[in-house]
Amino acid sequence: MTRSSGTFYFFDVETTGFSPRDGRIMQFAGQRTDMDLKPIGEPDNLLIKITSDVLPQPDAVLVHGITPQQTLLEGITEAEFAKYLTSQVCLPDTIMVGYNNLRFDNEFIRFTLWRNFHDAYEWSWKEGCSTWDLLDVARMTRALRPDGIKWPFASDGKPSNRLEYLASVNKLDHSSAHDALSDVRAVIDVARLIKLKQPKLFDYLLNHRSKKMVVPLVGSGQPLVYTSGRYPSEFEKTTMAAMAVEKPDKSGALMYDLRLDPDEFKSLSVGELAERWKARGEDAPYFPVKELRYNRCPAIAPAGVVDAAAYRRLKLHKEAVENHFAKLKKAEGFGDKLLQALEQVWPPRQTGLVDDPQQVDGQLYDGFVGDADREKMSVVRAAKPAELSDLNLDFSDSRLKLLLPLYKARNFPKFLDDKEQAEWQAFITAKLSPQLPGFFKRLEELAKTPGLDAGKQYLLEELNLYTQSISSAA
Repeated sequence: MTRSSGTFYFFDVETTGFSPRDGRIMQFAGQRTDMDLKPIGEPDNLLIKITSDVLPQPDAVLVHGITPQQTLLEGITEAEFAKYLTSQVCLPDTIMVGYNNLRFDNEFIRFTLWRNFHDAYEWSWKEGCSTWDLLDVARMTRALRPDGIKWPFASDGKPSNRLEYLASVNKLDHSSAHDALSDVRAVIDVARLIKLKQPKLFDYLLNHRSKKMVVPLVGSGQPLVYTSGRYPSEFEKTTMAAMAVEKPDKSGALMYDLRLDPDEFKSLSVGELAERWKARGEDAPYFPVKELRYNRCPAIAPAGVVDAAAYRRLKLHKEAVENHFAKLKKAEGFGDKLLQALEQVWPPRQTGLVDDPQQVDGQLYDGFVGDADREKMSVVRAAKPAELSDLNLDFSDSRLKLLLPLYKARNFPKFLDDKEQAEWQAFITAKLSPQLPGFFKRLEELAKTPGLDAGKQYLLEELNLYTQSISSAA
């Protein structure tokens, strides 16, 4: 494929749970299309073997229906998946597209690559690659240009943009929700629908997804229409916002929701701002500040795209927005207080590395890997399984030293010698022992669910058998 022939690659994952630090991808599916959303080649649909140090969460398995036994029988190793992803999926000028992928799927991919000695970030930026999230595209389309598309509501009557609902009301094929390949096909259909009915908005958000395009818009300091899952559904997840302050590391900005009068907040102390920011939930007072990250494809647009119909739909009042914006500009010191409050709400992650094999899987964000160690990582990837124990790479990064024996044990267990096998079993025992009581308790609770059908009973039985086998072996 030439550099000029950009493509979309729509993808989805099903996982063992909700935490990318601890969980694993069980199924990965994807379909490449051209820029007109016409399929290129056959879709990918891969299962990935679960290793015996991982307990899938029963609730997650009941959703997607994939058992550990199925991955062991039909799946490939994580090392094989990481190689396939980086060499066959992330081709030059590929736009990786999902539905809520920036907050979920992308994170699972990063941690998978980390555990398997690949760069965790290059796949989404190198050689013209990029990423895009269609969820906020759908949200903004509903908020600003809803015509031509049917928009669903949840059972409680609130607007909902869940993929299965959106596919259903628009009669798009989505025969098996939470099957990764079925979800991929549904996302492509939703993309086609939005591109067909609202092509200008689709193209605008596609062309303004990059940090290069986002920074000037936000940095102008002018009011912007901003769509995000953090905003209330009653306002179509959309508001008018303006930058209160840029983050010191230039990674993003704190955006103020111009629905609310800044006078209510600008005189609060840092501690009071932090407490209001932390409070979430339906009963908590709404806090009008959120962090916008430049590299997360935020769905933003100039205020001028909000027409009179959209103002009414979003329950926005233009005069109030202008008044609140004028007050925000005059609120001296407010931005600095918000930055201090942010540190209390989301304290900086401690980066002091702990030499603990039980923690290293989740230490991706505890520091960047140096160039010399990156070269050594490529040696690990290229090594034959029998050579891994004899590699004298002397990593500077202690995390990589801890990951290497885990990488071998998880991907090439047949090549473990007696000492390595004993160490691997000890690792499994130490990791699983604290989890097993809660795991079996949850299995029992779910087994007593009224009206549990035979299919879900089978899944719970398979989980029980699998867990009994790995816990007894450990």
